[in-house]
Amino acid sequence: MYFEKAGYENTDATLKIVREEATKRGIQYVLVASTTGNTGLKALKMFKETNLKPIVVSHNTGFKQPGIQELDTTMREEIEKLGGKVLTSTMILRSLGTAIRGKMYYSQEQIIADTLRMMGQGTKVCVEMAAMAADAGLIPCENIIAVAGTGRGADTALIIEANSSNRFFDIKIKEVLVKPKNF
Repeated sequence: MYFEKAGYENTDATLKIVREEATKRGIQYVLVASTTGNTGLKALKMFKETNLKPIVVSHNTGFKQPGIQELDTTMREEIEKLGGKVLTSTMILRSLGTAIRGKMYYSQEQIIADTLRMMGQGTKVCVEMAAMAADAGLIPCENIIAVAGTGRGADTALIIEANSSNRFFDIKIKEVLVKPKNF
């Protein structure tokens, strides 16, 4: 499915498609990008009474300001209370590359990130989360569904064969379930 425009207003439709497709295909692991926790909590509520194993992936601490975590503590607690896991870790296509780019005006991570963004911001985030969650041992290296968005909310969902960041080019985008046409 393709949305005409990117954005938060696609969140409910994206999560419904993910729930249906994951259930139909027997995919258990679903990664959900969530900065403040709103999208993650919405996903947990929608995936209730399914066999899905949702993992909410937040920005790393210090993403915007040193020492500050954007994922609301209350949201984290609610997500975990509903059976979800939260992954907060280094963003493999941003953190070190951003530091290098700030000094050298170029980084290999930025080239990869910008290439993935040719399919939309959500595509870049989905692939990145698959590597992060595999690195943390939270998902197996098999087909998972990753959900992300453009700005806030969710407008992109991909079936990805996950792998760890040191095997980044073994990660495969198997299928696009939903994404915006115009981003």
